[in-house]
Amino acid sequence: MANLKEVKGRIQSVTSTQQITKAMKMVAAAKLRRAQDRITQMRPYSEKLTGILRNVTSSVSDNLENEYAVVREVNRVALVVVSSDKGLCGAFNSSVFKAAVNLLKTKYKEQNEFGGVTIIPLGKKAMEFFKKRNYKVDTKYWDIFSNLSFDEVRPVAEYLMEAYKAGDFDAVELVYNEFKNVATQVLKVEKFLPIEPSEIAEGSTSNSNAIDYIYEPSKEFIVKELIPKSLKIQVYKATLESNASEQGARMTAMDKATDNAGELLKELKLMYNRTRQAAITKEILEIVGGAEALKSS
Repeated sequence: MANLKEVKGRIQSVTSTQQITKAMKMVAAAKLRRAQDRITQMRPYSEKLTGILRNVTSSVSDNLENEYAVVREVNRVALVVVSSDKGLCGAFNSSVFKAAVNLLKTKYKEQNEFGGVTIIPLGKKAMEFFKKRNYKVDTKYWDIFSNLSFDEVRPVAEYLMEAYKAGDFDAVELVYNEFKNVATQVLKVEKFLPIEPSEIAEGSTSNSNAIDYIYEPSKEFIVKELIPKSLKIQVYKATLESNASEQGARMTAMDKATDNAGELLKELKLMYNRTRQAAITKEILEIVGGAEALKSS
């Protein structure tokens, strides 16, 4: 059985750990509230913008050239993987990495074998994970979460859009965690480019749901303005979703860690009391044995 000093040291160590996890849980809860407010405010705007785009494009002639919807043979792929900058958030990062690696091994296996896949990490953990495993990584934008804002995320979307127009990429996909609630994050794999016709015209062929807009200067001009904006919002929304999911995952992980530390403390205190009782009993037996020895002498 462990001695009292060793058990006491373990109790102090677990107590300190529990205090840290409690503090981290409170910090994550405060950050989660801000992140949750941002994404709940962004969702209606993003959905409305997408809805307007669908209604407008449903009545635009097929002759309208959409440079972001050009479908080419997929030889070069950009995979945007959104992670966190820090750990201690449960399976938040590992689930994203697992999904991205699965894409590389299945859907884009051929492209990956000849080096046609570029990983664009948004977040330190993603950058470290893929660089360590010798994937082709573009590290220009990994630190956007140090000051997350639309101005920070916009260059990422613009880079992807320009690279796609130039033919540097034939397909772009986003891998991130969507925020559902504090305890639940939904893994999302979304095609960013090319824009598929179903994505901008789905559900809009029915005239009963179409909205009769007044256009100025023209439908075509508005579509050309809306599509780039919608794409930038899509990337920004993905980072906000991931940020809120990260804080929720960290809050949940730290809550469980605090509870586990509490259970471990109960066991250690019970062990401490048993060890202490055993030591006292041993001393009493030694005293009684010594007294009996003196009597017999």
